[in-house]
Amino acid sequence: MTRLRSNYRPGTSPWAVRRAQWRALGLSDEDMAKPKIAIVNSSSSLATCYSHLDAVAAAAKEAVAEAGGLGFEIRTVAPSDFIHSAGGRGGYILSARDLISHDIEAAVEGAQLDGMVCLASCDKTAPGQLMAAARIDLPTVMVGCGYQASGTYRGRHCDIEDVFLAAGHHAQGRLSLEELTGMSENAVAGPGVCAGMGTANSMHMACEALGVAMPGTTPVLAGSGKMWDGVRAAARRAVALVHEDLRPRRLLTRQAFENAVTLMLSVSASVNSVKHLQAVAEEAESGVDVYGLYEQLADRVPLLAAVRPNGPDSIEEFEAAGGAAAVLRGLGDLLHTGAVTVTGRTLGEDLADAPPPDGRVIRPADRPHGRRPTIVLVRGSLAPATGIVKLAVDERRETSFTGPARVYEDPQTALDALRDGAVQPGDVLVLRGLGPKGTPGMGMASRPVFALDGAGLTGRVAVVTDGQLSGLVNKGVVVGEVSPEAADGGPLALVRDGDTITVDLTARRADLHVLDGELAERRRLLEAGAERDARSAEPEPRGWLSVYRRTVRPLQEGAVLSPRAQGDRR
Repeated sequence: MTRLRSNYRPGTSPWAVRRAQWRALGLSDEDMAKPKIAIVNSSSSLATCYSHLDAVAAAAKEAVAEAGGLGFEIRTVAPSDFIHSAGGRGGYILSARDLISHDIEAAVEGAQLDGMVCLASCDKTAPGQLMAAARIDLPTVMVGCGYQASGTYRGRHCDIEDVFLAAGHHAQGRLSLEELTGMSENAVAGPGVCAGMGTANSMHMACEALGVAMPGTTPVLAGSGKMWDGVRAAARRAVALVHEDLRPRRLLTRQAFENAVTLMLSVSASVNSVKHLQAVAEEAESGVDVYGLYEQLADRVPLLAAVRPNGPDSIEEFEAAGGAAAVLRGLGDLLHTGAVTVTGRTLGEDLADAPPPDGRVIRPADRPHGRRPTIVLVRGSLAPATGIVKLAVDERRETSFTGPARVYEDPQTALDALRDGAVQPGDVLVLRGLGPKGTPGMGMASRPVFALDGAGLTGRVAVVTDGQLSGLVNKGVVVGEVSPEAADGGPLALVRDGDTITVDLTARRADLHVLDGELAERRRLLEAGAERDARSAEPEPRGWLSVYRRTVRPLQEGAVLSPRAQGDRR
């Protein structure tokens, strides 16, 4: 019989008080001897991403019981980019990822439960849940709980991505309020995450490539029979994992992370997958440099899928063609097929049951959509650690952009400048102070990018920012997540209007053309307080964002929370 950490010796104080609580909940002594599985439910009625999860949690609890376990539903914060970015300058979005991981740790470790079923939905839930699983190293199965059905408007496909982009066009006076309102009323036809290859679907698929989700379960339409089958299979498997003592750190190896990065590159996944996978690697204490993997693998991985917004195919078509499993099978020798997965088998054994690429939506490796990477990491004098560029599948733009900087300290000021015509073709719009520390919590820089598109300036104005970008749409020459960020002493803090900046995607560089002596003088003035940006007089945040600012690590360490000194990678 499996020895469970959740079972205490009869007669002891922990046994007595726990039994008193659980008997009052209607549990028998027989129930209390079973493996105790946390059903991690990030439910909320604030957003459609989460509106179906209570029913999913109930089904998972039933399946746990059928498998001989005892399910306990626990809750976490449930952030939605479209809802929770309204306050805190958008800082409650990325920071909530880490709050999720600590919510789980407090509940599961405090109660000494035996395993977890994690119901992943919107963007930050999958990485936050994975981070907790990696940190506490408890048998865990991840469950992608599905994407939302999209709608139509005036005879055209319409989803949340279209609404987000259209808002930028409206801001520039190129789309009527009536049109935008009509789109917003028709874009979302059911619960689940954003349709398309955004961050949520990308991270659900990454879970499958990492081997911590059941094979063949991502992406999936929310509420479909396939989703319900996947939920029940995962819940049953979680009970078995406790008996087998198969834990996340045995699965989250370097080979697993290489498999996940390979999949992300092959489907042109969200750029946010880079920092999220790095955060999981940090929590697993794996020593894996995920940013380095994206650079090393970029030119070796063919592009096998072009799902909206990266290409013409819908997420529904992608799922019907076999989804992540079919892509993984098509990648063949580019994967570490000997990596162990949550099934207890190897990835290669799991993929033996997967469909092959259909040749249209999912291409074979010898006939890809392209061989140029669409997730490009750049470095240089403006981005000494890194920056990230997302390219469209069919992008045919120039690979280099040089122009004078137009510097803004927040998205609204940049939007006002665009509306007033202060940003002209040939300029480089610099948007700084939006990094993990600067916001704090990492601000969203996508609205000015979409406004550029609305103003007809895509490809004619470049953007460089230390903020994060939407996993759904990036337009033009846009370098996001520049690190070190301005608030952490990065060169972005030293840029002035008129400075020449070059973004060279062939050389994979982002450079500031200012003499070293001049930069040194600017840094001296900045550190002396003689020069301050527009937000220097703002009060320090209080509460959660204050804790986040004091403890967040750089992006290259996944922006995880730790009180360690800068550069200490222990």
